Amino acid sequence: MNAPYDITRMFDLTPLGEDSFTATSPSVGRPRLFGGQVAGQSLRAACLTAGGRPPHSLHAYFIRPGTPDEPLAFDVARTRDGRSFSTRHVTASQGGKPILELIASFHAPEDGFDWQAGPPSGMPGPEGLAEPALPAFFRHPAGFDIRVVNPPGEGEFPMPHPFWIRASAPVGDDPALHACLLAYLSDMAVVSSSRAPGSPRRLATAVTLDHAMWFHRPPRVDQWLLYSVDPVTNHGARGLARGTLHTVDGTLLASIAQEALLRPATP
Repeated sequence: MNAPYDITRMFDLTPLGEDSFTATSPSVGRPRLFGGQVAGQSLRAACLTAGGRPPHSLHAYFIRPGTPDEPLAFDVARTRDGRSFSTRHVTASQGGKPILELIASFHAPEDGFDWQAGPPSGMPGPEGLAEPALPAFFRHPAGFDIRVVNPPGEGEFPMPHPFWIRASAPVGDDPALHACLLAYLSDMAVVSSSRAPGSPRRLATAVTLDHAMWFHRPPRVDQWLLYSVDPVTNHGARGLARGTLHTVDGTLLASIAQEALLRPATP
C-alpha cells in the first residue's frame, strides 16, 4: 500500500531574494492550476515574512489562469507592521505575468471574548460516511481524505457541499502551515456551490473571481473538518457563496466568501 501523499511539500517555497519566493506547480490532469493552490502558496509566502504572527484574514483576486508544470513566483510587499497587526501584499506570477493578487492580515494573539454561532445541524460524522467517487471537477492533488455528506444521485449535478475533509498525512505542528493548507482546501468546489439551486447544468464559464477568508481559531488540517458552503445570490454572470469550516466538536475555525463567474451556455 502506497504511503499517503505529503501535500505539505507543495508549500516548501524556495527564497529568490528578499521577500521573493518560487514554488512548483505540479500537473494533476487539470487544464489550469487549482486556485486554492495558488492562494495557499501565496499565503505561505506572506507568512514567511510576518515574524510568526498568525493570519486572521486574506482577500485574493484571480487575474489569469495558472499553467501546470510552470514555476510560480511570489513577490511579497510588507505593507505595514504595527504593534498588533501586520499586512502583506503578495503577487503570484507565471512567465512574468500576475495570475493572483492577495492581501493577508496578521494579528498577534490577544485575550478577548470567545463566542460563535452554532455549526450546521443534522450533520453525520465523517466516520460513518463512505469515501466517495468524486466527479472530475473535484479532483485535486492527492493528499486529502474526503467524505461527502450528501452524494449526488446518478445524473444529478454534483454539489458536494457539505463534506468532511482532512489531510491524509500528518502535517506537523507549524500553525502557519495549517493555515495555508486550510486556505488551499477552502477553494474546493465553491464555484459549483455558488450556483442557484435548480440552475441549468451547462455553463460556458465557471471560475473563481475573488476569494475571502477569515481565520477565527487555529486549525489542525490533519483532523476532520466539516466544510459547508451555500449560495447567497446569482445575478447576471456572477454568483456569491458563503461557507464555514468546523471541527468534529462544532468549533468554528474559519469562514469564507467567494464570488464566481457563471456564464450560461448558449442554448
